[in-house]
Amino acid sequence: MSAYAPNPQNGPIQRHPDNWHSAQARHTTEGPAHSNGISDKVSGFFGSDRREGLPMYKDKPFSYPGSRKKHPWYKQRRTVAVVLTSFAVMSWWFGILSPLSYFTSGDGEVQAAVKEKAQTSWFGNKVPAGDWEARAQKVKEAFKTSFNGYEKYAWGYDEFNPVSKNSRQMVPGGMGWIIVDALDTMMLMNLTDELTHSRQWIHQNLTYDQDHDVNTFETTIRMLGGLLSAHYLSTAFPGVYAPVDDGLTDDLYVEKATDLADRLLGAYETSSGVPLASVNLQSMKGIPSHADGGASSTAEATSLQLEMKYLAKLTGEDHYWDKAENVMKVVDDNQARDGLVPIFIYADRGTFRGENIRLGSRGDSYYEYLIKQYLQTSQQEPVYQAMWNETLEGIKKHLITYSSPSNFTVLAERPSGLDHHISPKMDHLTCFMPGTIALATTGGLPLVQAKAQPNWGPQQDEDMRLAEELMNTCWGMYKASPIGLAGEITHFNIYDPPLMYGSFPQGEKPASPASFDTSGPGAEFVGHDDYIIKAGDSHNLQRPETIESLFYMWRITGDEKYRNWGWEMFESFIKWTAVEDGTGYSSLQNVLRDPPTMKDNMESFWLAETLKYFYLLFSPNTILPLTDVVFNTEAHAFPRFQLNKLFSTGWERKPRDLVPEAKQGQEPDVTVNTIVRTEVHMEGEEKTPERVAGAAAGATPDVLVEAEGGRDAVTGKEVPVT
Repeated sequence: MSAYAPNPQNGPIQRHPDNWHSAQARHTTEGPAHSNGISDKVSGFFGSDRREGLPMYKDKPFSYPGSRKKHPWYKQRRTVAVVLTSFAVMSWWFGILSPLSYFTSGDGEVQAAVKEKAQTSWFGNKVPAGDWEARAQKVKEAFKTSFNGYEKYAWGYDEFNPVSKNSRQMVPGGMGWIIVDALDTMMLMNLTDELTHSRQWIHQNLTYDQDHDVNTFETTIRMLGGLLSAHYLSTAFPGVYAPVDDGLTDDLYVEKATDLADRLLGAYETSSGVPLASVNLQSMKGIPSHADGGASSTAEATSLQLEMKYLAKLTGEDHYWDKAENVMKVVDDNQARDGLVPIFIYADRGTFRGENIRLGSRGDSYYEYLIKQYLQTSQQEPVYQAMWNETLEGIKKHLITYSSPSNFTVLAERPSGLDHHISPKMDHLTCFMPGTIALATTGGLPLVQAKAQPNWGPQQDEDMRLAEELMNTCWGMYKASPIGLAGEITHFNIYDPPLMYGSFPQGEKPASPASFDTSGPGAEFVGHDDYIIKAGDSHNLQRPETIESLFYMWRITGDEKYRNWGWEMFESFIKWTAVEDGTGYSSLQNVLRDPPTMKDNMESFWLAETLKYFYLLFSPNTILPLTDVVFNTEAHAFPRFQLNKLFSTGWERKPRDLVPEAKQGQEPDVTVNTIVRTEVHMEGEEKTPERVAGAAAGATPDVLVEAEGGRDAVTGKEVPVT
């Protein structure tokens, strides 16, 4: 088993696994032992006789009380007639006895029509191609199946095993881990019954005053994020998303969110302000990681800001803002080379541990939250755009390479630092990146509109091509598997020496085969020789990152192929992850086996992220436009908002050297005009404005182009012309 996939018995899968403390309270297939006070509503959902009845797959025994003894079936004329008629109909349907079969060959049109008749979907009816409303409905049905199975077998529990029907709490009284994480998905899908049931549980059962430690990051993005997103959808769109009339206060979500955030702030009480990995909910004291020398994950420490800033905006309490914002300053003060940060940071010192650089586990959402913080505050904090621009150039320079022989774009790792070997490995987690690059490049505008903006140029075209090529690579992870589902980690064959992104001029970068998406799956895939899925990395956790990027790419480019890829992926999930009794969907042990075996675990992000992004991909673009919202790293939607007198960027970047001192015998490894875009001109030399790498269309340019001044791309500060 991969280091990125702890046993589900030890708690829910995390993006950046650490020692996760799970309460030992469990229950099995008999269902929850506790009462939630709303048994009437539960029985209304499932029918009053479900619990007492026989299993649905069992027939009543011959001597079942109340039955009437009958003759054997073969002695009943009515039964014989029905059987013969049914056989005749089935024979005609499948072409065995059809008169038309005598006039056509096995490859004829009638045989093709018969075959088409027989190919019904897993929901009973084939969904017409291009009927996106119907496909969104199928996603909604998959969500209902998953959630209703959870309601029936594990209601109120934090972990659910859909095969065995077992469940477990992470803390003694439960965190509402699955319920809270799924709230906004229910709302977007207009599932009022499920939402009413969930709100009642939150009102009656959910308390964070529990003497137990939880992961700071996971609790922030899933629980705090889920509550805040539910508050946003219920208050900003009254009567639109699953309106309920249950007599509960409209402040239910934000009150719980504020209580939780106050407890989480204890993790930030360190000498540097970088939060510790865990926090005790009752004592509100932070707890360092039990591994990695006590260091915190860099991604975890820097992926709390969207949540805390939005809560500060809602409540007017600036200490949430200040605590979260300070973390960004501490991290940036380390002046990581080319903006690429090691994946661990010591909370007590505020300095990095080691030199491992990757955009997978423990590194990913640091980069994601740079550009999303810039967009969340309506492009009024250019420091975060400057940081994004720097990191994107660093990624191109150090981490982008190409597979052999098919030239797929690989977002690789540098496990020993930027001066050492490149590792051609991509966690599935890295597949957030194609969509994030597209979002950063356009600011969320449709591509046609973005290209009409005055600051669009060749650099933006190049960045969109990079997003498209990385999207191809991530979709290839699914095509490379015989069942059409990606493994947790994929390795690649690459050239020796590696071909690097910067080795090719703009507009002449290698590209993946044009026909790759029509090939496969498995051994038939065009990139079969490029992709390597190792046995220990072959599990599938129903992760959302690839469908997340497909959603962004569809919204931004309008290219329907991304929707079609998403539908193909969705069908594979439904086909291979559905549990045998049809009550839910499970993660898988091995995508290299056909059929695969179940892992018997349903992560909360299956409901919160994966199915939500599928639903949004197939739904109209008017639902949560990208120009109005930002999604946190758990797919919870927050509004973009304006800064005001209470909230502003409370820090500035330290000055960077234009060209860091090169090691002896080496050429300087930074090209100045890709990082610091403030131009210096000799007297009498004509000024030529430079396009801004990675700038969002419509955003304030971070390059000095006019006499009135501009912004330094590294510090984000206003720079006067001299």
